[in-house]
Amino acid sequence: MLLLSIDTSTTVCSVALHQDERLLGCYELFTERTSSAMLTSLIDNVVRQAGYTLNDLDGVAVAQGPGSYTGLRIGVSTAKGLCFALDKPLIAINTLRAMAEQLLAFSSCLASNSLLLCPMIDARRMEVYCALYDQEGREIEPTVAKIIDEYSFTEQLTKQPVLFFGDGAAKCRPILGRYSNANFNEVVIQPSARTIGLLATPAYNAGEFENLASFEPFYLKDFMATKPRKLV
Repeated sequence: MLLLSIDTSTTVCSVALHQDERLLGCYELFTERTSSAMLTSLIDNVVRQAGYTLNDLDGVAVAQGPGSYTGLRIGVSTAKGLCFALDKPLIAINTLRAMAEQLLAFSSCLASNSLLLCPMIDARRMEVYCALYDQEGREIEPTVAKIIDEYSFTEQLTKQPVLFFGDGAAKCRPILGRYSNANFNEVVIQPSARTIGLLATPAYNAGEFENLASFEPFYLKDFMATKPRKLV
């Protein structure tokens, strides 16, 4: 099974190619703005340099969000376009779940079996996109847009340790760090197509495909555009 994976949910634009969970190639580009042309070039490179063509693909996986509105729109539009053109199925993976998977790969290094994982994506000001997972990858608290204050995660942090990570975690440290159970990963974990592809393989085998006509990114909240000033 040959799967192409795409993640453009944050400032990292990445594509990966997996064959039966084995990583064949990956490109990651750290950029403030992802373009369709940039993504298309990365896709062409990773497939061609692995010795395949797009027609060899069995499916396309994409990070569905949450994350950057523009980034998600570009990634999902590109993935859907490929699936339409190639008549291949689309698999969508929650971005936060994929971030948690990156740490679960090193679960033997985690401090406690009761430790919960809380991936965070910066949503500006004191808001983050976040969710809670246990060390089996099971969802404990669903994905939400949360404004962090002194009462955030009180129920969890008074009972058990929680590891906060991702590009939204650092700004939460001054508030949540007062709890002895609050832990913060020193290395920023960025979403990556590498992990999207790993999670997409079992999803593909289970037939968990999206409807190409109706599928939309998981924006989580409405896009807020700047209102243009009226010229007088």
